[in-house]
Amino acid sequence: MQNRKYANALLQIILAMDSPHVPPYHYSMENAPDVRFMDRSTPPHILTLILLAGISALVMNMFLPSLPKMAEYFDADYALIQLSVAVYLGVNAVFQIFIGPVSDKLGRRPVILGGIAVFLIAALGCIFATNVWVFLAFRMMQATIVTAMVLSRAVVRDMVPQDQAASMIGYVTMGMSVAPMIGPAIGGVLDQAFGWQANFWAFFACGVLLLALVWHDLGETAAKSSLSLGQQFGEYPELLKSQRFWGYALSSAFSSGAFFAYLGGAPFVGSVVFSLPPAMLGLYFGAPALGYFMGNFISGRYSVRIGVNRMVLWGALINGVGIAMSLALFGLGLGSAISFFGFMTFVGLGNGMTIPNATAGALSVRPHLAGTASGLSGAIMIGGGALLSALAGMLLSPEAGAWPLLWIMLSTSICGVLAIVWVIRRERQISALDATS
Repeated sequence: MQNRKYANALLQIILAMDSPHVPPYHYSMENAPDVRFMDRSTPPHILTLILLAGISALVMNMFLPSLPKMAEYFDADYALIQLSVAVYLGVNAVFQIFIGPVSDKLGRRPVILGGIAVFLIAALGCIFATNVWVFLAFRMMQATIVTAMVLSRAVVRDMVPQDQAASMIGYVTMGMSVAPMIGPAIGGVLDQAFGWQANFWAFFACGVLLLALVWHDLGETAAKSSLSLGQQFGEYPELLKSQRFWGYALSSAFSSGAFFAYLGGAPFVGSVVFSLPPAMLGLYFGAPALGYFMGNFISGRYSVRIGVNRMVLWGALINGVGIAMSLALFGLGLGSAISFFGFMTFVGLGNGMTIPNATAGALSVRPHLAGTASGLSGAIMIGGGALLSALAGMLLSPEAGAWPLLWIMLSTSICGVLAIVWVIRRERQISALDATS
């Protein structure tokens, strides 16, 4: 019975924010799904869902220590090769808007399998690219792997009901944070030993294994929606009119924007400003993921007790304080690789507290539009991240050092604080109106 409870809890922690339409599987904590590993006539095993959820994060940052060498290989400016981060995030954002409705019509299984298949082709294209533009085109195609992350959550939402979303989302992202924590370190070692292409061969190998696992283990969990795609997208205007939805979405976007700017600029700062070799850069680069792991744990443990709004506010403040302290050290002439990357743990910690709770808040504004809210808020967050990542790459230079990146990060973190303060003020206004009516 105890093991059954743990299994149910694990299933709960990969809660989704995708399609709200009624699927064929509905289970309570007392009525767990009949899951048999490698049997696609049953819902998928928890291991399959965790791997689906984690691979997108791994693909996003594992190769980042190789960016300077890739710029040399393709004889391209760093700002241009750095677009491999921005275009990945941009296409990722667009896909998040469409993946949920498409999987509602076609089913989760074929969309996930199709996304992984395209990802495999794209990985080979990146490896054998003859110039930077071909590489960037295939890198855009790699963003189809986001179907694995988004729909792994949708599958569990098909199987079990949503309960205490902020807490559960915190726990699952805590597990997912392991991939970006170790990814850059592994990528740096692979680059140093075999060259930058080794990272993309690793992506291809992971994709092949994941495709085989999904083929044999992931049974269909969703009933096809009776709504047309046009009808599903027609729900967006209701959300766009909500001030609180925009507040939660922007607080998440701006807070995570500091991290996305870091993704775009930190490889340059580490390799050019501090002259770190790829393996050491990969090790340092994982500092925010360590903080993110801790922030997710705090969210999972305390969100229900403390409340979503306060958790978002505290997370946004921690994010900003960490960056401000790093800026202060550079201003005093004491900045170093250890201080720069060390203070990035505050960015991760703040994001680990902000993102799960802001996501839960965005879902709660219009509960009947939870799936639509998930796709739209995710697109806003990732799309904003793509722009900030590209901006960081364009502004950095050996002469400017880490200053442009830190100022971008501080500005976005301040905007994140203002966004959640706006939500808190708006909720007080609504409460006052309700009290007088």
